[in-house]
Amino acid sequence: MVQVPAAVEILYRDAWIVAVNKPSGLLVHRSAIDRHERRFALQEVRRLTERFVYPVHRLDKPTSGVLLFAFDEEVAAALSLAFRNGEVEKAYVAVVRGYTDEEGCIDHPLKQMLDTKVQKLRGITKEAQAAKTYYRRLATVAFPYPVSRYPQARYSLLLLEPKSGRKHQLRRHMKHIFHPIVGDTKHGRGEHNRLFREKFGINRLLLHAYRMVLKHPVTGKVLSIEAGFDADFERMLQYFGIDAIE
Repeated sequence: MVQVPAAVEILYRDAWIVAVNKPSGLLVHRSAIDRHERRFALQEVRRLTERFVYPVHRLDKPTSGVLLFAFDEEVAAALSLAFRNGEVEKAYVAVVRGYTDEEGCIDHPLKQMLDTKVQKLRGITKEAQAAKTYYRRLATVAFPYPVSRYPQARYSLLLLEPKSGRKHQLRRHMKHIFHPIVGDTKHGRGEHNRLFREKFGINRLLLHAYRMVLKHPVTGKVLSIEAGFDADFERMLQYFGIDAIE
């Protein structure tokens, strides 16, 4: 059964910018990769605000959480530059396979991923780019279900803070340290994804852009914007015994 993404929720709005909570399964804008899609965050935000908006960064289709837009080109350009310069702090919450260390830093370069078949056929490649992610373990849980050769299914709830913005960075970094994000059909583990579908009815990537902290490009005020969790993620937080993210 195809799941229909939930509605977009406005988290913050002023005369220059708008931040929304993007649901999992919703593309930010049209893409050649998903030609069949008819709903996009860009159009949803335009409808809600009755304004033309400009995207300044991206979230993967299966990732939920804080997504920022600008109402004019100059503000959009300033925000895009802030993202490229690492001036925007981002914090994600994820459920990953296994018990991770309590905290750590993944400093692992990532090659640019090619988006189109044309790029791949032409052999377009780029050197690996620096990529760094900090993580902190918030909680662990074990379910009484055997997976692979293990008698129990163990998982960690993590707070992830990327210090660069490479494509699929968090998903690829967690795979790199052998703790892939649950629900990741590209970089994850199928047996864990199946367990969550069959035992919990969860079909989404368990990665959520929880918080964004940035300096307002016009007023200079520091904004901290947080996005709430959907029902599936909230249910998982309860299993981990977590009421709030600190």
